[in-house]
Amino acid sequence: MELGSQRHLFEIPDDVAYFNTANMSPMLRSVREAGTAAIELRAAPWLIGSADWFGDVERLRTAYAAILGLGSSEGVALIPATSYGLAVAARNLNAAPGEQVVVLAEDYPSSYYTWSRFCRRTEAELVVARRETGASWAEAVLASVGDRTRVVAVPNVQWTDGSLVELGPVVAAARRVGAAVVVDASQSLGAMPLDVEGLRPDFVVSVGYKWLLGPFGVGCLYVDELYRDGEPLEENWINRAGSDDFTALADYTEEYRSGARRFDVGQRPNFGLVPMAIAAAEQLLEWTVSGVSTSLRTVTDRIAQHATDLDLAVPGPHERGPHMLGISLPREAASAAALRLADGGVVASVRGSSLRIAPHLHTTADDIERLAAVLSGV
Repeated sequence: MELGSQRHLFEIPDDVAYFNTANMSPMLRSVREAGTAAIELRAAPWLIGSADWFGDVERLRTAYAAILGLGSSEGVALIPATSYGLAVAARNLNAAPGEQVVVLAEDYPSSYYTWSRFCRRTEAELVVARRETGASWAEAVLASVGDRTRVVAVPNVQWTDGSLVELGPVVAAARRVGAAVVVDASQSLGAMPLDVEGLRPDFVVSVGYKWLLGPFGVGCLYVDELYRDGEPLEENWINRAGSDDFTALADYTEEYRSGARRFDVGQRPNFGLVPMAIAAAEQLLEWTVSGVSTSLRTVTDRIAQHATDLDLAVPGPHERGPHMLGISLPREAASAAALRLADGGVVASVRGSSLRIAPHLHTTADDIERLAAVLSGV
């Protein structure tokens, strides 16, 4: 379903054309209002009861589960950053010396550094999947997976240009050799559907301040049932069974709260940020992720057509996610183009050799025309 422009729901001045959601989302008015109310409540701690340490957290967990396409929230943990979720995955996976971990070329640094350290710890080999000309990312990954592969760590769109990593064949190939699959969905969750129950990856991680439209410091981690008895990064009090009974906190227990809650970050109730994340997630669910995806596909297709008309290289519609695209330029030319765009009140970013264009439902036809006008001078 086409949602059309929802600019009136966002905090964006009329003179700004913002195409940088992949860096940081613009703020919804409802998210800002939720944050203001949360700060006012935090200023009166005598109004915060013991139940408040748990209620909003579970409401957010349920919303994230729905965005992940899950029927239950039991597999969802609340985390502060992509690196935290990847570290949980790395702690609960293993490899023998000489076995392999597959990552993408030019992967997001947090992922590369996590699996590089994992390989140093386990003496495994880090294998970097590189695309040949005309090949897809899925084909590059499949060519890198073999009998020694123990972990396949991939996004479902490449962060620099939005090019698609088709997860179905990747997961199937990993399963054939007994490898775990870790998906970094930070550049897609909330903007394109992800069928976690159908795919059954081992872990999925996402930050909350990009396509989930929330604040910094709140994100989510999906943990498959196979790992829900695993080892968390930290031993905080609130993740233990019975922690909702404040009178019994010194009655120590080895038992954790159910599901993936043992992996929640400490101070997860974050009374300032969690209400903002809830407002954002529930707005996405009201729109539906498929509705957002369909609407953003229309926007990026129009931008891609403008770029193609200017003889600029962009991935085809079946080679990229629906919500972002990269215009291929030499790095210096891409940086110069981003500066020209900024001078015209048009905000985009450069990642690698791509001028990365990442709109959202705030984007209007006028924004697109302003972008096209500046691109015409590239």
